[in-house]
Formats: sequence, structure tokens, C-alpha cells
Amino acid sequence: MSDALARDRAAGGAALAVLERLGIWAALVVLIAIASGLSPYFLSLNNFLNILNQASVVGTTAVGVTLVMITGGVDLSVGSIISLSADIAATVMNGSDGNVPLAILLAVGAGAVVGLVNGVLVAKRNVPSFILTLGTGAAVQGLGLLYTGGTASGVIAPWFQHTIGGRPYLHVPGVVFVFAAIVLVGLLIEKTTAFGSRLFLVGSNIRAAELSGIAVDRVLILAYTLSGTAAGIGGVVLLGRVGVSSAFAGQTYTFDVLASVLLGGTTFQGGRGGIAGTIAGVLLLVVAFNLVNILGLNFNTQLVVKGAIIIGAASLYRLLQRQT
Repeated sequence: MSDALARDRAAGGAALAVLERLGIWAALVVLIAIASGLSPYFLSLNNFLNILNQASVVGTTAVGVTLVMITGGVDLSVGSIISLSADIAATVMNGSDGNVPLAILLAVGAGAVVGLVNGVLVAKRNVPSFILTLGTGAAVQGLGLLYTGGTASGVIAPWFQHTIGGRPYLHVPGVVFVFAAIVLVGLLIEKTTAFGSRLFLVGSNIRAAELSGIAVDRVLILAYTLSGTAAGIGGVVLLGRVGVSSAFAGQTYTFDVLASVLLGGTTFQGGRGGIAGTIAGVLLLVVAFNLVNILGLNFNTQLVVKGAIIIGAASLYRLLQRQT
């Protein structure tokens, strides 16, 4: 009898674990079904591409932040990196197609450098990532203000506007191709590389990871560098979407990025979650906002919807974690 009870409990635990992993996708499907029932426009191809377009900046950046949070850390500097990278790309382009490669390289490189600094300080100085990245984010924002003088600067190049900001292939926004490429690279890193496996080991038990011979410092430094790089790419994507830069343009994205990662099941404790869940979290938020817009509700209602979704999902995950 006890053996049967143990098997039932094990089966129940396995089922809850699957539900925890797939719950966000189930929630997304339910929300899509509700949205399609309320608006026939929702399932149109144009609206689908619009959703992916809206998700591109948050999704691109969230891929990198997920890697950091798997290790048990957090990166609060990404919003400032997005702003700075967009500023650098716009000013270096200065309306010239010939400057586009250098502009993108410098913009993404700036994000990588900030990420590297974050990683080194977290790994070598044992500074809590929450405090550290909050500080570097403020410093980067200050650098952006000094760089631009606090005003929109630079002129987007025509080729960049057409290729990244426009719909050059099959009427698909260029930023969606960038978003998809970053997600694919992130999944390959997470699922197929030794580094990806080590992220989870470090997040699960950093001491055990050290004893097993894993170079924890290198894992942390690379994770934060990739997060900064993804945020730098996010800045380039943002510039493509809006066509202008601003020292404050990326600040609103930090919260949405963190919310998406948490909704996807990657917790602050580390060692669990992943990029696939994060993308579901991104899409869940964007679909919710898209539905609010379709229904003609105001911005204040969007904030209420965002808060309700986050609270509900966090409560559900907490319940599932207690059961597993």
C-alpha cells in the first residue's frame, strides 16, 4: 500500500512539474482564444506580425537576462544599455548607409562591455547583482545623457530604416528576423552547449558547482556579458522600430523584461526555467496589451492588466513550487 502511495505521489509530482513548465504556454493559448473570440481582427496575419514587432525589443533583451537569472542573479542595467546602444547607433549612422556596420558594432559592443563589467564585479568582488546592476544601470544612463545632452540625437540611415525598421521580406518587419535569430542562438546556447548546462548547475548550487570543477567565475562573467550584448542588440532593434533615439527610450523596458522572464518560470533563486518559457512570457504580456488596444481601452487599463497577469502568474508558480 505504501509503495502504491509513493508511486502516486511521484506521478503527481511529475505531473505538477510538467504543468509548471507548460503552464505559461497554456495561459498564452487561453488568452489567445479569449482575444480571438472578442475580436475577429486578432487572428489576422497583420496583427500577428504586429505582436511579434511589439515583442522584439523585450524578447531580444530577455534572452540574455534569462541566462543571468538561471545562475541566480539579475541584470537591472538592461534598460539603460538599450538607451545607450540606440543613441550610439543613431549618432554613428548620422544618416549614412556606409556607417551602418560600424554603428551596429559599436552599439552592440557597448552593451557587451557593460555586461562584462557587471560579470567581473559580480564574480570577482562578490557584489550582489541586484545592487550592482542597479548602480551600473544608473551610471550608463548618466553616460547616455552626457553623450546626447539629454535630447534625441543622430539620424537613422535609409538602408537601416528600410531593412530593420521596415518590412523588406515577405512583409515581415525586419526586427522580427533579428528577434527570431537571437532566440535561436539563445536556445542553442542553453540546450546544446556545456556553458548552458553549467548555468543551471551554478544556479542550483554554486558551491557544488565549484567542487565539481566548474569555473564559476567564467560562467558568471560570460552570462552577464551575453546579457549586455543582447540588450545592446535590443537597442539597435528599438532604433529600427521607432526611428529615433533618446537617453530614456529604454528605461521602460527593464520591468517588462524581468516580468517576462519571471512569467516564463525562471526565478530569482536560479537553477530553473529557460528561454522558451521566457518567450512565452513575452508573448503573454504583448498579447494582453494588444487585446487591450484592440478593445480601445486606455493606457491605465494596460497597466492594470500587466499587474494582474504578473501577480496571477507569480501566485500560480509559487503554488506549483510548493507542491513539487
